Amino acid sequence: MHVVIVGNGVAGTEAALAIRRRLDPSRARITLISEEHPYFFSRTALMYAYMERMQRRDLEPYERGVWARQQIERIQNRVVDIDADAHTLTLGSGATLSYDRLLLAVGARPRMVPFKGLEQVKDGLVNFVSMQDLDACERLTWSTDQAVVIGGGLIGVELAESFVHHKIQVSFVVREPYFWPAALAEEEGQLISEEIRRHGIELILEREVERIDTDARGRVSAVHLSDERRLDCQMLGVAIGVTPNVEWLREVKTAPALARGICVDRSFRTSLPDVFAAGDCAEIDRGEDQPPLLETIWYSAKLQGQLAAAAILGDAIRYEPPIFYNSSKFFGIEYTTVGQCVNLAPGTRSLYRKHPTRPITQRIIFDEERVLGFSMLGSRWDHTLLTQWIAERRPLDYVREHLGRAQFDVEFGRVELSTFQEEERTL
Repeated sequence: MHVVIVGNGVAGTEAALAIRRRLDPSRARITLISEEHPYFFSRTALMYAYMERMQRRDLEPYERGVWARQQIERIQNRVVDIDADAHTLTLGSGATLSYDRLLLAVGARPRMVPFKGLEQVKDGLVNFVSMQDLDACERLTWSTDQAVVIGGGLIGVELAESFVHHKIQVSFVVREPYFWPAALAEEEGQLISEEIRRHGIELILEREVERIDTDARGRVSAVHLSDERRLDCQMLGVAIGVTPNVEWLREVKTAPALARGICVDRSFRTSLPDVFAAGDCAEIDRGEDQPPLLETIWYSAKLQGQLAAAAILGDAIRYEPPIFYNSSKFFGIEYTTVGQCVNLAPGTRSLYRKHPTRPITQRIIFDEERVLGFSMLGSRWDHTLLTQWIAERRPLDYVREHLGRAQFDVEFGRVELSTFQEEERTL
């Protein structure tokens, strides 16, 4: 059996390795195709390469010899056509490749808005999700004194922090009333806003970019905001989210059913025979009683890749989204979120705790019976234990009593939970 996987991000790579664990090379040939980079790398660590804390090779979780030892063939090229009837792919080089099973793990691409003046931009506009984006940022850095970042989420703050590292003056434009309301309650958003400003970044809230100016060579020279303010810049970082990378599939000979992403059932099967999809590009049909699911997060893509591999090998798979979790860092402030923390019903209760002198907060969301979610800033937490408590439907009293068990030791020791100011709030 020849399994071809298009995309060597976390979903595609996990699928390839999962198949190889079950079938040796005499039973399965595995081919990974990616135009972006010949080796799987950690996309979430791009900022550390840009900030010169890691070399590019350090972004690769596996040593390069793994792929040869596992006999997983790698092709650095672009897929330009799919013929599902013939079970073949056409590459940008003109070569064709046959498959018995095909997994589309083509990820997501940066979202873009048709700003006025965008058609004149030839250089200076950057995203921050691919190795090519890193190339562009590094190329432009030496000739940049001022930069603007738009988009109040994780990628935006990572790019802003990277610019600060390179001593570039940064304006950070967020259209919401505080930083990242898609993930943080207002108190936490204000705390992170203060941290952003503490590092010399001009944080501009409740404004949007309306127009981009360019110089005679087509490089970004300024942006104009919705309040008519002009911000000079030589780099414009656009970090307003991602969208499934599926537009190219609309042009192939036999396209799978598409909506926002590639339509799949809970076993990751597409509308095409022997073709599967997983990761950021997959839109999962959960039945008439629930809207389709599109998860653009690393942890879910990893699990989807593993389960798609099992489905490809004939296992009965019915995907259930795991309890959500994420972790990151805003400059020096750690962040962990688990479970339901946003888009909650009005009146949902939370226990909010704040350290009196340090930028550390804890928010535990709960109802009458159980804890629903955790939003923790400023210290490190074991998300597996927090997830377990949600899955076990533990009540608030139990979690409060055992919370210290989930607190990781950090460099300067634990923060005593008894020092926190505590109050119950509704969201």
